[in-house]
Amino acid sequence: MKQISVIGSISMDLVVESKRRPGAGETVIGDAFHTVPGGKGANQAVAVARLGSTVEMIGCVGSDANGEAIRENFQTQGVQTTHLQTIEGERTGTAHITLAEGDNSIVVVQSANQHVQFADDALAPILADSEIILLQLEIPIETVETVAREAHAAGIPVVLNPAPARSLSPELIEHVTYLTPNEHECGLIFGQDQPIEHWLMEYPNKLIVTEGSRGARFYDGESIVTIPAIETTVVDTTGAGDTFNGALAVALTEGQPLVEAIRFANRAAGLSIRALGAQGGMPTREQMEEDA
Repeated sequence: MKQISVIGSISMDLVVESKRRPGAGETVIGDAFHTVPGGKGANQAVAVARLGSTVEMIGCVGSDANGEAIRENFQTQGVQTTHLQTIEGERTGTAHITLAEGDNSIVVVQSANQHVQFADDALAPILADSEIILLQLEIPIETVETVAREAHAAGIPVVLNPAPARSLSPELIEHVTYLTPNEHECGLIFGQDQPIEHWLMEYPNKLIVTEGSRGARFYDGESIVTIPAIETTVVDTTGAGDTFNGALAVALTEGQPLVEAIRFANRAAGLSIRALGAQGGMPTREQMEEDA
């Protein structure tokens, strides 16, 4: 059976809760500290599994306690790990997250994620098993470009969540099927000289810009379509974008039209921010149906 393949980053998230984030050179007293599995790739894989689809996580962890804990978490969550590598002598990636003032700030240390790469024909068996591929930018850009190019040649759809944002080559944009930045990332990728609407129209049915509580927008070839977010209670926004991308892939593989797939992804993302941690609030399929 074909699967959703997530190729990307895996980390242990070190989360600090505080009433406000410190300024430069300032120390503040925090309210709580948590250690939870994360990484954009891992989060997307868990989101897919929670929604009932078959998913394989392709990436790297270090030969440390965090790597072991992450493997155990994947097993618990129902994520397949046939292609998950352990890099001897390397640390598992970490994300250092501050939750304050209703939002988050994140510093990512790549560590083992820098080793996600494919030699010779290593991609072939992964592509053969994939119905759709999810990518992010917390692994080497050369790997992202290679996967997107090979998947495009094989006719396999690719969802690229371009975070952390950086400039992207025209070839990479051409090779991905769906590009899903938030509004801030969109400006960093394409520049500030044109409004977001310009870039939506430049990439019809490809560029999907997520805008938090305002929902998401794309251009369908005739008009710019806004899919509103659901009303929700915000506890922790970490992982909302990852949930959106995982749910989008699930809906697309189920044959939902793009507008309905985005609506499904918006609902999943809205539910995910009601609990602490990137993966803590990710909804199951049953919860999605109950909330519909």
